[in-house]
Amino acid sequence: MIAFIGSVFSPYYHWSGRRDPTNHVAFNVALYGPDGHAWAMTERGRGALGRDRSRLQIGRSSIRFDGTGFVIAFDETFLPWPGQRLLPRRMRGQIELTPAFLGDQTYALDPEARHIWQPVAPAGRVSLTCDHLAGGGWVGQGYHDMNFGSRPLEADFAGWDWARGETTDGRPILLYDSILSNGANSRFGLTYSTSGAALEFDPPKRQVLKRGFWGVGGGIACDDEAKPVLRDPYEDTPFYRRSLVETEIGGDRVVMMHETLDCRRLAMPIVRLMLPFRMPRKG
Repeated sequence: MIAFIGSVFSPYYHWSGRRDPTNHVAFNVALYGPDGHAWAMTERGRGALGRDRSRLQIGRSSIRFDGTGFVIAFDETFLPWPGQRLLPRRMRGQIELTPAFLGDQTYALDPEARHIWQPVAPAGRVSLTCDHLAGGGWVGQGYHDMNFGSRPLEADFAGWDWARGETTDGRPILLYDSILSNGANSRFGLTYSTSGAALEFDPPKRQVLKRGFWGVGGGIACDDEAKPVLRDPYEDTPFYRRSLVETEIGGDRVVMMHETLDCRRLAMPIVRLMLPFRMPRKG
């Protein structure tokens, strides 16, 4: 689930000149399973936005912090996945994330600190209930982070790889590997102790993953003597991929949620013209 204020991928926000982020809000929900995927992202105007210090409301969906954890209620319409002969359907449910600890440290992703990333809950337990899922839901690992910036991503980045998983002994591990628009490479890794203390480390070199259907590449840090394995591809678009990847870091085999963003592809006019088919706007 991703909540957007000033949706960074929105063609409508781009075409408007990015003057008013509060008029381009969206609540993205993506569910993946053996019986198919459900993906919803409807952009809305400022009238659909409500927020205070502990709550963010976008349309019928919301995320709030109750003092100990995060409660996400979603009520969205998802479009049929390519190849599915289904009409748009309503998707309603709730996610509860109980963090193992909260992270208050932010990280600049570029030298000018125009783009900031904060792992808010690097580890936790999540429970999901949804009327679209067989069995009603599941319980597993949880994670929550936040990004904000003062410029379009494509103005300062050529692209990046990001990944998050847990080591064999249960420590969260996160990787960021970005290419700036000037070609410089910025990369770092984070692990956390059980008490929440963050430790930054230099990850092993990046190894390339197989390209997706649309030609978007990607890679992930992996020990020299090992090879990463692309286990499950979840999203494969002209500018973005999300996958489950198994890699090895410091001799430890780690299964990570991985994403690749190609900002050069995102900036292509033809790609922006394609996006409304998957990201409709209402209001």
